[in-house]
Amino acid sequence: MKTHEFSIIASGLDPQADDFESRFYDAGCDDATLSFQKGHIIVDFAREAESLEAAIASACQDVSRSGATIDRVEPDPLVSLSEIAARTNCTRAAISNYWKGIRGKDFPAPVARVTSDSPLWNWSVVAGWLFSQGKVTREVAIDAEIVTFANNSLHLGKCPTEKQLRDNSERYAATLSRQAALIG
Repeated sequence: MKTHEFSIIASGLDPQADDFESRFYDAGCDDATLSFQKGHIIVDFAREAESLEAAIASACQDVSRSGATIDRVEPDPLVSLSEIAARTNCTRAAISNYWKGIRGKDFPAPVARVTSDSPLWNWSVVAGWLFSQGKVTREVAIDAEIVTFANNSLHLGKCPTEKQLRDNSERYAATLSRQAALIG
């Protein structure tokens, strides 16, 4: 088993309630730390599981059982150039050169704050592109897609199941393999 670290951002429970922490513990979140920041419940997990899919699915079930409403799973799917650099152990300048087309071509376009000085990118799209360039591992790209799929399910009001996450990650892995075959 591997320990998977991620956070679930939630709401809907009073952090001042006497049973706030015990609700999470009793629901199975005994491998998480709780905090309350800027109006959100932050549940930071270090969950042992066979896969990231299993870890996220079971954590979502546990947080839901506590009575909290899950807003999203993090690491945040929207990233700046600086955050891309940090997640990939590249310099900010190198990532900026990818974006400008100086080092490589077809870097993904930003998806938020496009007209500002600090645009944001979809991490799973960027991770897939960086994998195609040999800059991140296949696992990094697939994990980014797992978090994105989990958040898409949560956005639709459904906790993702391990099977749904696994099926999606297998489809994405096949897509990465096809892309690698075309490039290679």
